[in-house]
Amino acid sequence: MKTLYIDCNAGAAGDMLMSALFELYPDKDGFLKRLNLLLPGVCVTAEKAEQNGIVGTHIRVKVNGREESEDMHEHHEHHEHHEHHEYHDHPHNSIKDINALICGLDVSEKVKNDALAVYKLRAEAEARVHGCSPENIHFHEVGTLDAVTDILGVSMLIEGLGVNNIYASPVNVGGGTVKCAHGILPVPAPAAAALLENIPFYGGGNEGERCTPTGAALLKHFVKAFGDMPVIKAEKIGMGVGTKHFSSANILRIFMGDTAEQAEEVYEICCNIDDMTGEDIAFACDMIFAAGAKDVFVTPVCMKKGRPSQLLTCIADETEREGVIKSIFKHTSTIGIREHKCKRYLLERSEENIDTQYGKIRVKTSKGFGVKKVKPEFEDIKKAALEFGLSAEEIRKRLNK
Repeated sequence: MKTLYIDCNAGAAGDMLMSALFELYPDKDGFLKRLNLLLPGVCVTAEKAEQNGIVGTHIRVKVNGREESEDMHEHHEHHEHHEHHEYHDHPHNSIKDINALICGLDVSEKVKNDALAVYKLRAEAEARVHGCSPENIHFHEVGTLDAVTDILGVSMLIEGLGVNNIYASPVNVGGGTVKCAHGILPVPAPAAAALLENIPFYGGGNEGERCTPTGAALLKHFVKAFGDMPVIKAEKIGMGVGTKHFSSANILRIFMGDTAEQAEEVYEICCNIDDMTGEDIAFACDMIFAAGAKDVFVTPVCMKKGRPSQLLTCIADETEREGVIKSIFKHTSTIGIREHKCKRYLLERSEENIDTQYGKIRVKTSKGFGVKKVKPEFEDIKKAALEFGLSAEEIRKRLNK
């Protein structure tokens, strides 16, 4: 099973993650060309860099000829923002502006959705720190384009590598303080700390920030689980070199290779409900999904006194378990919840767009444990059936010819 394992011993930042993934990517020139065409005024270059005698890649992002560090502070990625405070006389962008920017880009829907999700995590973290709603958070323009470029680059590279199984080590956040727009703050900076909730991390020393908000948001979105490195037969190792110098090498490593087909540990969280309407249960399921559940389903059961009722079952991993439990208590009438840890076996999944006589059709492939399953995306089949006046089954049959 193809896997990425991210070694966060040196922390995590957007540019370092992109740089390490870039080393794993086969068409490096093509990637840089595509990324440079996406955002006006943004120039992305890759250069060899060395720290502690180890050579890797550093991807440099300039916005209108400047790096963010020239406009803001010593670390080019971290930026804290306040809903009413403007600084350095630069324009600011709301999360609505950023969403519109990303939605208008010439990238796949998967890349758009990943980038939107990562920026949503960032805005929510900033909003918690500043005590306002995400809609009122404004990001510094140069910092926005720099971070958007990092996030888009990481999303594009992960899509291009076709790897769905992404794991990471606990994250080194560094120590001491970091200088940002609001002055001197402790490490991890507030936004990064909010994003690292339910993610194992550690710190130490007094050398500054190692994990930035963008790095933390990318890890939170893409990584399935954090822990020790699995047994992996590494095909390639990507080395992303940071710009700051610490006593130990500031290099983020990503291992790409095959891991044995194995189960992942998840929690099955259940409760019985006999006094909620169907509408309220459906709404509760939506909210539990939004809290991070991997799956939510309802089964009819018969409770005491012969009462027909519903068994609500949710699947969550360790990082989302607490949020799912809180959401169940908040949105259902239950006063008790059961849980148990179990193993989940998954096939490795990938998706590609296929050009057909009915337009682009997304095809999902699942393989592993000696089997392979291929299935077209139903929403694309439905769209084609409506457009060409055929049934969904007819579209499927014609695609299989």
